[in-house]
Amino acid sequence: MALIVHKYGGTSMGSTERIANVARRVAKWARAGHQMVVVPSAMSGETNRLLALAKELAPGKPATPYYRELDMLASTGEQASSALLAIALQAEGMEAVSYAGWQVPIKTSSAYTKARIDSIDDQRVRADLNAGKVVIITGFQGVDEGGNITTLGRGGSDTSAVAVAAALKADECLIYTDVDGVYTTDPRIVPEARRLQTVSFEEMLEMASLGSKVLQIRSVEFAGKYKVPMRVLSSFTAWDIDITEEAKSGTLITFEEDDQMEQAVVSGIAFNRDEAKISVLGVPDKPGIAFQILGAVAEANIEVDMIIQNVSKDGKTDFSFTVHRNEYVRTVDLLKEKVAPALGATDVLGDPKICKVSIVGIGMRSHVGVASKMFRVLSEEGINIQMISTSEIKTSVVIDEKYMELAVRSLHRAFDLDQPIAA
Repeated sequence: MALIVHKYGGTSMGSTERIANVARRVAKWARAGHQMVVVPSAMSGETNRLLALAKELAPGKPATPYYRELDMLASTGEQASSALLAIALQAEGMEAVSYAGWQVPIKTSSAYTKARIDSIDDQRVRADLNAGKVVIITGFQGVDEGGNITTLGRGGSDTSAVAVAAALKADECLIYTDVDGVYTTDPRIVPEARRLQTVSFEEMLEMASLGSKVLQIRSVEFAGKYKVPMRVLSSFTAWDIDITEEAKSGTLITFEEDDQMEQAVVSGIAFNRDEAKISVLGVPDKPGIAFQILGAVAEANIEVDMIIQNVSKDGKTDFSFTVHRNEYVRTVDLLKEKVAPALGATDVLGDPKICKVSIVGIGMRSHVGVASKMFRVLSEEGINIQMISTSEIKTSVVIDEKYMELAVRSLHRAFDLDQPIAA
């Protein structure tokens, strides 16, 4: 008998029929003798519907009290799907109970709409598991020290599931999605993309951070920190598929590099359309400038991605960085109103129509010339590189958004990702 955590995304919970299928699948695992904890997302489209209602009524300049209410509102989507799943399991003859994040409780920080998990009390859950019940815990949410409901940001149910698995020391965390695993890139962009049987934790972390939508980055960080075995697999296979076959399907995120993985220099191409580039021009080239610019941005709870500072000329320099496109207007306003005047900067410019394309692979550690090959491929396609960022196992470039699909297809082909790996 193993303790297994299942996580189901919004499309898997998108209708009562799909919820009933999830219940049948979970019941199959429970009847096989496993202790089962399930973390469901809200029904697909529900969170967007709720947030759209809030937007219609929102104050002109939203402040903390507004974001607190957003979390109160958005959290109800997961509460509804969790209760419905418990009811569907009861209809299958299983004892099941659902809990909201604050009932477990899942303790978080107070950063509304993007809170971070601090701790999980597993006492109540373990008691129910030992009593033979299936436990359903709302994803995406928790409670802060003041008793306020908080949410973890988009994709937060993945993080909830992995955090619950870590707290319970689960044998495995299965992430059920509308895709059947992790691919070399998005098959909608490159139909020849291959599903990976295994991917290293480091590669998955990079791919999640670089725009791959399969897993939220914080869920991968949790998995890495607490060594939670994870598998990404499809919820749209028949619910009554043989459990042994199901347990080996999808993509396993592993903490060990095997021989096959070392054969591929590049394992995948990630991309992110949700980026915007901002440049602060003509700032004094002196110590502390980066902090003065980015410190103000960080205080506004805005995450920065790539950063470039140009060579100084006449004691002045230009400072460029990227942020999420949703934060673009807010960041530009902040810089123009507060930062640029204080620094004596000449201007603040921005471009919301850029994207980031990245190559990822643990094989890059032991191979030279991988980045230069990437640059050559983009050059041959007439694609200009605006920014470059590298790490031990990835190289990322910022390019004009209109060239994104061409870049992804060209790189996928150039690094032979459409070819199966030899056994």
